[in-house]
Amino acid sequence: MAVERYNPKESEPKWRAVWEERKLFETRNDDPRPSYYVLEMFPYPSGRIHMGHVRNYAMGDVVARYKRAKGFAVLHPMGWDAFGLPAENAAKAKNVHPREWTYANIASMRTQLQSMGLSLDWSRELATCDPSYYRHQQKMFLDFLKAGLVDRKTAKVNWDPVDETVLANEQVIDGKGWRSGAPVEIRELTQWFFKITAYGQELHDALEGLTRWPDKVRLMQKNWIGRSEGLLIRFALESKAVEADEIEVYTTRPDTLFGAKFLGIAPDHPVARMVAAQSPALQAFIEDCKRTGTAQENIDKAEKLGFDTGLRVAHPFDPSWTLPVYVANFILMDYGTGAIFGCPAHDQRDLDFVNKYGLGNTPVVAPEGVDPASFVITDTAYVDDGRMINSRFLDGMTIPEAKEEVVRRLEAETRGNRPVGARKVNFRLRDWGVSRQRYWGCPIPVIHCADCGTVPVPDADLPVKLPDDVSFDKPGNPLDHHPSWKHVACPQCGGQARRETDTMDTFVDSSWYFARFTDPWRTQSPTDRPVVDRFLPVDQYIGGVEHAILHLLYSRFFTRAMKATGHIGLDEPFEGMFTQGMVVHETYREANGDWIEPGDVRIEGAGADRKGFHVDTGAPIEIGAIEKMSKSKKNVVDPDDIIASYGADTARWFMLSDSPPDRDVIWTDEGVQGAARFVQRFWRLLGEIAERTGNATPRPEGFGEAADTLRKASHRALDAVGNDIERLGFNRCIAHVYTLTNAIGKALDAAAESAALATDVAFALHEAGVIATQLVAPMMPHLAEECWQALGQPGLVGEAAWPDAEASLLKDDSIVLPVQVNGKKRAEVTVPADADTVAVEALVRASEIVARALDGREIRKIIVVPGRIVNVVV
Repeated sequence: MAVERYNPKESEPKWRAVWEERKLFETRNDDPRPSYYVLEMFPYPSGRIHMGHVRNYAMGDVVARYKRAKGFAVLHPMGWDAFGLPAENAAKAKNVHPREWTYANIASMRTQLQSMGLSLDWSRELATCDPSYYRHQQKMFLDFLKAGLVDRKTAKVNWDPVDETVLANEQVIDGKGWRSGAPVEIRELTQWFFKITAYGQELHDALEGLTRWPDKVRLMQKNWIGRSEGLLIRFALESKAVEADEIEVYTTRPDTLFGAKFLGIAPDHPVARMVAAQSPALQAFIEDCKRTGTAQENIDKAEKLGFDTGLRVAHPFDPSWTLPVYVANFILMDYGTGAIFGCPAHDQRDLDFVNKYGLGNTPVVAPEGVDPASFVITDTAYVDDGRMINSRFLDGMTIPEAKEEVVRRLEAETRGNRPVGARKVNFRLRDWGVSRQRYWGCPIPVIHCADCGTVPVPDADLPVKLPDDVSFDKPGNPLDHHPSWKHVACPQCGGQARRETDTMDTFVDSSWYFARFTDPWRTQSPTDRPVVDRFLPVDQYIGGVEHAILHLLYSRFFTRAMKATGHIGLDEPFEGMFTQGMVVHETYREANGDWIEPGDVRIEGAGADRKGFHVDTGAPIEIGAIEKMSKSKKNVVDPDDIIASYGADTARWFMLSDSPPDRDVIWTDEGVQGAARFVQRFWRLLGEIAERTGNATPRPEGFGEAADTLRKASHRALDAVGNDIERLGFNRCIAHVYTLTNAIGKALDAAAESAALATDVAFALHEAGVIATQLVAPMMPHLAEECWQALGQPGLVGEAAWPDAEASLLKDDSIVLPVQVNGKKRAEVTVPADADTVAVEALVRASEIVARALDGREIRKIIVVPGRIVNVVV
């Protein structure tokens, strides 16, 4: 064995076949052991996996294999987020049915994932486009509808006039449809909504309990939910030109009321509509505003524009002070009340607006110690803390004091038997619109009847399946164009009726798949309550930070809705959440500016002298920035190529070793080659151990220094790797393995001088080999199986229990204590780990290093902090 190179091309398929034959990774729902659920976000079947997938699934696999070795019944499933617009686009471009395209891609990606040696329970595989999956989704939709968690209402949407479909905010790029490039319009359509706002407060508050989530993810969710405590203020309208007496404004900064310069309303505010009915110019302005889209990001980037309505409102503290009312393109009707008062001195958006329209500004908050008379705002709003100025009875107060005083006064002041101001909690979160005008999605299970209204599809008629014979020849929703699918008898009156032709947002599909994995064979209902409640919440969820808001938020809502309808018994779906970094790579360009693939580039030199040349022509190649792997910039490395050249274990090892898991990993040829060299080194070391020690060696009664040193290295590595897997510190785990293999190498070199091994050294070497094999098994499972067999161990390492580290070997015989002289570190002393204060003091006094640091000065006092530090006072 020792003289042969490890051959992953032979070894890896062999062991995968053994695992599959033994059904090693299939989890029984009646397994009596404690459960552990590890899940990576399931992929969209685009046709190929990329290196990001390799990293993501390798991380989850380490956790799954480790927890399985620790005695847990591990659930580690895989499925496909299979509905979505790319399949329809492929149908149009390639004249292939979306189902055919999707399942062909699934087959290809399944083969790729299986080549990675992932310990997945493939018996639970599901695809969200399968009727056996979405029938239960339709059932839950109807249950949510019955429970009052679904609504159908008219709402503003982004409408692509070319593709004739609603676009999510994320699909509007610079005001245009992401696929068609057509200017997006704002339309009002009747849509289906999930009432996620019913859980706004709960979703916000529960974030505090998600202590195993990244802080940045919790913050992103909190900001998206946008809970704020503010004041609802009624501004009296001075003009009677419209049929309204007042405009309500919600604000979180009532302290800045005396800095108000205008009142702004959304283009679709009722008062704006009233004025527009008499003003063609305002109507035209409102139409222009609609072209911005509904995305907050697009609105924020757009130039701040307004239209003076000619109306004025009275300041709530001074009826003689009136403010102009503008229709503004940066105000949304669906946040707050659709109206704001603009305080430009302390809001950059408002400042940009008033500077454009010459409305001026009055600072009302100034930094501590600044002369109010000299404090001026020009182009940059002041948004920091300070004291109130130019605010009459608020002058001199802090911001919190001023807020409370304004609230107190306006709550006490009434107009028309109602207070002028009222405290209010507001949320930025809006109900989740789930209607999509597309074919390749889960049909919404309702029927529209002229006599009976909206009628749920009876449970017995589920699933409502998509028709196979669809055409994508013309724009819009193919379900609308289908000659017969939408025509159906009303389940209540039997009259002619029409199916709902909108399908569900694909985020719905991924908002409960983790629950379905617990019993994907169940036909009677979406979940089996005892089983789903046993496995959930997911103990460790892993996925990209790009899903940190919507997917996670929708899944949290869906879990609560499933609880409310009896499908599950918990609130939060994911106990632990981890967001991994991206895989990035250098970019390369030819002289004409075209991107070129890494495989076509030859790199020469190092550091600042690195240069790139075309492999075939030798032409110079520009080495560009390191960026996320993308097809557009051709800096993609194909996992199949890496696995074919080096083996799956090498790819996994490099992905786990090169960077902390939450940071980006830079893919380099040098890095993967280094991982491949380590695979061979590990194989040689284990081969030498097998040759020198044979099978298991009896444990001797005692150990000499050499054996004891190696055993300490083995057990400390064992303890450290286990702790770091628990913390998801995979790169640190690999560092511990490197330390152990170095110790093994030294021990083998020392043993090479002896023809026969001492019994204690033989035991220590064999034990080190077994431990090292188990440590790499979660990360390089194929290599580990080969080494396990070579060491004569029974069964499979994939079935073996994780060994326990011997506590006595984890203790240091001695420790190093820093010595401070008059508060500054001057020396270190090595003392026995169990030395008491008296012994430590004696060793300090006897130390030559300490004596040199004292430089002849007399010690007045020695203070020993056990195990930490020694302070010498002179």
